[in-house]
Amino acid sequence: MQLIPAPAGVLEVDALWQNDNPNDPNTDTVALLCHPNPLFDGTMNNKVVTTMYRFARDNGMHVVRFNFRGVGQSTGEHDYAEGEVVDAMTVLQWIAEQTNARKLWLGGFSFGGYVTARVAEQVLEAAHIWGLDDFDVSKIALIAPSVEKNDSTDIDLPTDKTFEIYGNADEVIAPENMQAFADRLGIAVSVVDGAGHFFHGRLSELKKLLETHSNT
Repeated sequence: MQLIPAPAGVLEVDALWQNDNPNDPNTDTVALLCHPNPLFDGTMNNKVVTTMYRFARDNGMHVVRFNFRGVGQSTGEHDYAEGEVVDAMTVLQWIAEQTNARKLWLGGFSFGGYVTARVAEQVLEAAHIWGLDDFDVSKIALIAPSVEKNDSTDIDLPTDKTFEIYGNADEVIAPENMQAFADRLGIAVSVVDGAGHFFHGRLSELKKLLETHSNT
């Protein structure tokens, strides 16, 4: 864990570099992961985020997760996704300084799924503003994304790079709304039958689905 400078003070970052080398010659992809809503105890150590972390690590990626402003040792206050997108972009700028890997696997869960979608838009459409022109988004993984309480009507993501996974017994975000969001974007979807929002008892299944979608 380390603290990096950020607009709201500092952000707490957990980076795993393959072979303990940010510039490992055999690693060209880095995964950036976003956690669920801090107002409901969401942190980077959430079990779904940890599942994504292990998936990325086991598939030869560098992996970076972090706590949004106001969570853990990250300073600042919750900013209802706007500041959190800035947080993620700040971490991405830090990543660019640490490693030569330029393929980007973006993953987020719940509130973090919504933030990830917005981050992907920034990287794809406004990278020059952030000084991140050389990143190439390989996949965008939206796990039970919070598309209800956050305005997702104008989100536009590449169909071929984006996928969504949710449980049809989700008790936090209506499955039909997540499906409607995916249908509007025309993205691939996997529905985990009987799984709730936090995928209790279904994390190994989730990890396999991450592998399936990321290898297509």
